[in-house]
Amino acid sequence: MSLSRRILLALAAPVVALVVALAMSSVVLVLSGSNPLEAFADMIGHASRLETMVDILNRATPIYIAGVAVAIGFRMNLFNIGVEGQYLLAALVAAHVGALVDLPGPLRIVFILVVAMAVGAAYSGFAGVLKVTRGISEVISTIMLNAIAITGLIAFLIREWQAGGAIQGGVGRVGTTPIPDSGLIPNMNPVLEFFTREIRQGKQLTGVLVVAILVGIVYHLLVNRTRFGFDLRASGINPFAAQVGGVPAKRMVVSAMVLSGAVAGLVGMTEINQVGFFPANPIKGLGFTGIAAALLGRNHPAGIILAALIFSFLDISSGVLQFTGAASREIVVIMQGVIILAAVVAYEVASRARERQEAKSAAEALGDVKPSEEAA
Repeated sequence: MSLSRRILLALAAPVVALVVALAMSSVVLVLSGSNPLEAFADMIGHASRLETMVDILNRATPIYIAGVAVAIGFRMNLFNIGVEGQYLLAALVAAHVGALVDLPGPLRIVFILVVAMAVGAAYSGFAGVLKVTRGISEVISTIMLNAIAITGLIAFLIREWQAGGAIQGGVGRVGTTPIPDSGLIPNMNPVLEFFTREIRQGKQLTGVLVVAILVGIVYHLLVNRTRFGFDLRASGINPFAAQVGGVPAKRMVVSAMVLSGAVAGLVGMTEINQVGFFPANPIKGLGFTGIAAALLGRNHPAGIILAALIFSFLDISSGVLQFTGAASREIVVIMQGVIILAAVVAYEVASRARERQEAKSAAEALGDVKPSEEAA
C-alpha cells in the first residue's frame, strides 16, 4: 500500500468520526428546539477568546497525561481503567508530603512529582502483580482499586491530613496543608503573553503543560525508539510469539502497569499547582476522559493531543450554551459520547479497509512472480 493511501486511511477515521458527531449532535439540537448553528457559533466564539484558550489548555493538560497513561497499557493490550484512582491517591499523598518536607523550591517541585509518580506506579503495579500471579484481569482489579482509593483511602486520609483539624461545617478552606509557592511549578503566562497579549481575569496557564509535553516526548521515544518499547508493542500484537522470541511476558505486564501508573500519578498535578493543596472535592473524571482520549487518538502522542483538546474544548465551551440560552449544556455530553462511538466504528472500518488493501497488494505481488523465479 502506498504511503499516501496509508495517510488517507489514517486521517479518514477521525475526520469521519468528527463529522458524524457534529451531524448527530445537530439532529439532537433540532429535536430539542435549538438552532445548531447558533449553538456551535456560541461555542466557537467563546473558545476564540485568549482567556478561554487558557482554560482549554489547562483542562487539556491532565486529560492528555491521562490519555498517555492509558495508551501505555493499550499498547500491550492492557486496559488500565484505574487511572482515576491512581491520580487522585497520588495527588493527595504528593500534596501532603510535599507540604511537609523542607527543601529548596526546585527540589521540592521535583520531589512532589517523584512522589506522585511513585504512588501511581505502586498502586497500578499492584494490579499488574495480581494479573501475573493470580490471573486476575487488570480490568476487574483496577475497577476495585478505584473504589478502594476513592471511597476508602482518600476519604480517610483527607480527614486525617486536613489542615487545622477535622472537616467541620463553616470551614473556609478544606484540604491538605498548603504547599509553599516556591514548591509549585510557575505558570506560563509570561511565555504566552510574549506572543499574544496580557491575560486578563486572573487566568494562569499551568506550568504542568511543560510536564505534559515532556511526558509525550518520552512516551514516543520509549515506545518507538527503545528495546523496551519494541518488546511492549510485540507483546501487545502477539504475546505468545513475543514470549517465544525471548520477551518475559510477566515482567512486561508488571512493567507496563507500573509505567502507566507512574504517568497517571502526574494527572492531578495540574489542580495541585493551581490551588496549592489537595482539596476535599478534587476534579474527578479525568481518568475516564483519558481513556476516551487514548481511544480517539489511537494511542499516538499527537493523536492524543488532538483528542484532549477536543474534549477540553467541549467541557469548557459547554457553559456558554447555558449562559446564552442557545442550547442545554448536556448536549456536550451527547457530543462526547457520539464522538467516541463514531471513532470506534470509523477506526474499525478503516482497519478492515487497510487489511483488504494490504491483502490485495500482497496477492498482486505474488501474481507478478514468474514460475522460473518461484523455481529458483
